[in-house]
Amino acid sequence: MNVQRVKYKDIEQVPTLTINKHFKQQFQGSAPAPFIGRFGYPNVNIGILSPQFTGEMERYDSPRLWAKNNFGIGEIAANRYSLVNSRSLASVKQLTGKFLQIAQEVGMAKTASEVEIALKKPPQLTLNSEKEIIPFGPGSEVQKARITANTKVDSRVEKVVRDTDLKAARAIVDLYKKGFEENSLAKLISVGNLGLKQNRKLVPTRWSITAVDDTLGKQLIREIKEFQTGDYQLYFGGGWGNYYLLLFFPEVWGFELFETYLDSKVNPWSKSGYVYSTDYEWYEGRTKYADETAGGYYAARLAVLERMKENKRQYSCLALRFITNEYNIPLGVWVCREAARKSTQTQPLRFSSEELMMKYIVEFIFKKFNFDVELLLKESKLFKSMNHQVKLTEFS
Repeated sequence: MNVQRVKYKDIEQVPTLTINKHFKQQFQGSAPAPFIGRFGYPNVNIGILSPQFTGEMERYDSPRLWAKNNFGIGEIAANRYSLVNSRSLASVKQLTGKFLQIAQEVGMAKTASEVEIALKKPPQLTLNSEKEIIPFGPGSEVQKARITANTKVDSRVEKVVRDTDLKAARAIVDLYKKGFEENSLAKLISVGNLGLKQNRKLVPTRWSITAVDDTLGKQLIREIKEFQTGDYQLYFGGGWGNYYLLLFFPEVWGFELFETYLDSKVNPWSKSGYVYSTDYEWYEGRTKYADETAGGYYAARLAVLERMKENKRQYSCLALRFITNEYNIPLGVWVCREAARKSTQTQPLRFSSEELMMKYIVEFIFKKFNFDVELLLKESKLFKSMNHQVKLTEFS
């Protein structure tokens, strides 16, 4: 058995599903989300996503709901691929225009906005290859669009949107502490609804998702650094073919993520062994984007930090993500956040020593996935650092 290190962008995932290809050129629908593209930046596509009917849309755009109710991969994908992307080209700094105003209203709405759409051409479906965003259905350039009913907006959202002297990071943290879902916060950023007046601009949806996870993570890191270190703990769980083994060590803050692909459907190098991606940070934090594991790094880190805050303890965490053949349709980076949360919500196993914990996980992962986890452990910078770093207690 051998492993090869690769970057997240090099991993291929091809959806395997049947999709309705009959979409109307004119329709009325309920729009649960905007979508801001990234290709051609700073000139990007502004879009609003909507099925071609009206009704309750929460199940179309709420990872928190999907996780809570254990929605399956097929159900989520079927709902998302029914969303038509009605789009128009604009500059990220040009926050004017009727269609942009509609997208901004959709982005801040408490419930889906009711819209009437006329497209220039029948919408065409191209399977989305951007693995970090939640997939959606066919797209076409918009000819006419209007909102047909008053949009409901939460007063707390309306307050931060109107406050053009409030920095975006502060607004994100404040709304998160009030219980707002990360997906909702990413929408607000993407359509330029948050931040200082002179700094507001459109942010591609893919970037806004990671911006939210990273901003919230940095805030939680500051908070957990005030706590004492904890003990040896192990969490295991997940969903949608993504499983997280989280190892908490009684050390100051540090985080390392390994993502391992266990099947040929997500692993084009399967004939030569397993492939993995990895990124890490020490106590001082990262200075560059997590290039190998991309948005999955910040999403999983957020779940880990939430658990530490609940424990009121500080740890170093080695996070091991295992991606199986269950995950046959890429659903976006939210899967990492919610699967890692499912892991942290399990009852932890506690160990009296590092040796006992490591012995347990080697046997557990081999039995669970027929995989030798020591192949990853020997590559772990966090693990090596903990075992070679000289501590002040050794001189006392």
